[in-house]
Amino acid sequence: CFWYARSVFVMEHQTERAYQKQDAVFENKKRVLGRAGKSGLRFVKNIGLGFKTPTEAKEGTYIDKKCPFTGNVSIRGRILTGVVKSLKMKHTVIIRRDYLHYIKKYNRFEKRHKNLSAHISPCFRDVVLGDQVTVGQCRPLSKTVRFNVIRVAKQGGSKKQFKKF
Repeated sequence: CFWYARSVFVMEHQTERAYQKQDAVFENKKRVLGRAGKSGLRFVKNIGLGFKTPTEAKEGTYIDKKCPFTGNVSIRGRILTGVVKSLKMKHTVIIRRDYLHYIKKYNRFEKRHKNLSAHISPCFRDVVLGDQVTVGQCRPLSKTVRFNVIRVAKQGGSKKQFKKF
């Protein structure tokens, strides 16, 4: 389910040395007489699996070839959740996944965690530390990144709140 949404062309996304464009959109269309204003097409797709496409992805002007909604990346494989631990990298977040490991000798569980690197699209602009995110597996995007953020759930406001551990 692919569609093209009309959006106003803005040069603010041209911040890299290479010209940033969406591969699925032809930008050199001949101008039709009588039409005023410069508007372009925007490639947006539905990733499926019950996840909605953010409105920022449909109406925004960003260019990101690794975005699952507007780029050339498909979500397949595992769907995981975790808590945002670090936002220091450009377009990449570190997610902490907590789990319990059973020790048979003592008949008890111990807490363990794993960190996971995931690409975050510019359509998720207001992500902060502590937010609960859902990531989907995709092809390798870099040396350590194999997941893409597909949903962001905001952190609760109160401190006295039930947590996983």
